[in-house]
Amino acid sequence: METGFSPLTWRSRVKSMLKVDFRRMWRSRVFYILIACALLVPILMTVMMTAMDGMESVNPQTNVVTVLKGPENAWQNIGTLPDGETMGGMDVFGMCNINMVFMGALVFICLFISDDFRSGYAKNLFTVRAKKGDYVFSKTLAGVVCGTLMLIAYLVGTLLGGAIAGLSFDLGGLTVGNLVNCILAKIFLMPVFIAIFTLISVAAKDKAWLAICGSLGGGMLLFMMAAMISPLSSTLIHVMLCLAGGVIFSVGLGAVGKLVLEKTSLV
Repeated sequence: METGFSPLTWRSRVKSMLKVDFRRMWRSRVFYILIACALLVPILMTVMMTAMDGMESVNPQTNVVTVLKGPENAWQNIGTLPDGETMGGMDVFGMCNINMVFMGALVFICLFISDDFRSGYAKNLFTVRAKKGDYVFSKTLAGVVCGTLMLIAYLVGTLLGGAIAGLSFDLGGLTVGNLVNCILAKIFLMPVFIAIFTLISVAAKDKAWLAICGSLGGGMLLFMMAAMISPLSSTLIHVMLCLAGGVIFSVGLGAVGKLVLEKTSLV
């Protein structure tokens, strides 16, 4: 006897999961706080470092005078131009640039997943309809979208900060195409980081602090390489390599994340 019900297909299950996750993301305060931070950080950094240009500091022990030199080019928030001297020589921008967004995205994905397990939503979800692989896929995609929007916000903040500080937007020997490829490479690199953060978060479950600490440790292994993999002088080769890496990591670590959920308790 036919009941009139047909089993849910993978497409319908994932569509349902994505609909729920994206609705939650659009209503999440953490999401908007992270976007706002990604927008404001490059503005504040650029304006403050420009204001400090020429300030002197004296070492009381050696009496050595150090003159602070601010940025001379707006693109310093994105990467290093071929001529390093045009970047103002500020080491702080070597670490505190657009690549910080990768670390910012971990806050979203760790809190997003831990909230599922802390509230009991995940256990109920797996009981009634969702499969472990669908869950990992949906969370990974949501994290990539959040990270991509943060990258775009950081780029906008860089433009605004450079305009406010009156910095040069000269790309030197580079082209607009290099800049576009750089941003695309970082967007395609985002799934690599999100896949790592998602795996650690599903392993930590409701322990958000453990997920964040573990993700910071795992992310830092690749953070130093991000500038080399997606430099300001990026070409299509960099874009393709980042795209391939994003797909491989997402699929590989996604499978591991599914296995972790299947082999461990959901509470």
